[in-house]
Amino acid sequence: MAIHENLLGGPPPTHLPDDPEPRELLANGAEPADVAAKYPTSSLAWARLADEAYERGSVVESYAYARTGYHRGLDSLRRSGWKGHGPVPWEHEPNRGFLRALHALARAAQSIGEQEEYERCASFLRDSSQTAADTLG
Repeated sequence: MAIHENLLGGPPPTHLPDDPEPRELLANGAEPADVAAKYPTSSLAWARLADEAYERGSVVESYAYARTGYHRGLDSLRRSGWKGHGPVPWEHEPNRGFLRALHALARAAQSIGEQEEYERCASFLRDSSQTAADTLG
């Protein structure tokens, strides 16, 4: 991994520790609910639950799953030295669960008319990783 000097003086990027088991289970077709039950700290499992609920039109359920994944991700970010702002690169795969949960929370908030929360989450996503914002839509 290359180390880059931050010439702008901002906080360094946060890279969450890798937790491959939930990601591998999901990639191999395990049910997200089963993965979330076995690995409740996995933001990726909660984000997948949020996506599934949203796709079937259960927006409030999606919101609840996304909020759980978002908060689990915040806990992990803080344990990794994150101070409340700064880059959370999409390019670091372990960060993607948190970023997906944040995106899902923004999407669900917008769907239920929580405009202030939608704007806050959408800005947080862009500020954390423009690549994630572009990738997730």
